Amino acid sequence: MTETTTPAALTVYFDGSCPLCSREIAFYRRSPAAHRLVWIDVSRTTELGPGLDCQAALRRFHVRDAQGRLHHGAAGFARLWRELPGWRWLGRLCTVPPLSWLAEAAYRLFLPLRPRLQRALQRWLDRRARAS
Repeated sequence: MTETTTPAALTVYFDGSCPLCSREIAFYRRSPAAHRLVWIDVSRTTELGPGLDCQAALRRFHVRDAQGRLHHGAAGFARLWRELPGWRWLGRLCTVPPLSWLAEAAYRLFLPLRPRLQRALQRWLDRRARAS
């Protein structure tokens, strides 16, 4: 008899070199359902599967569902949230137009701010580490 493995409900691609992203992903990984997901730090690997390269994965948030479909940006977050207890309601809500359009617009507005937020968070973390 052969053992069958079920594919992960979701593969989550995140930028582990980004302190902001790492903290957010760490929060999600504490969820009781996190063990069903595969978490890939794109800053440490180049093997991301079909249709996704490292540069694209570093620019925008991506997840791949069990059927191999990629979801990115706000749709990627909505897909992730639908897998996590306590977040499912938000994940479903963010798939309904016009809320899905607003979520994507907000995500696109956030992207140019991300580098500044990363630097600010890193400075804060550095100051906190020096004070300890």
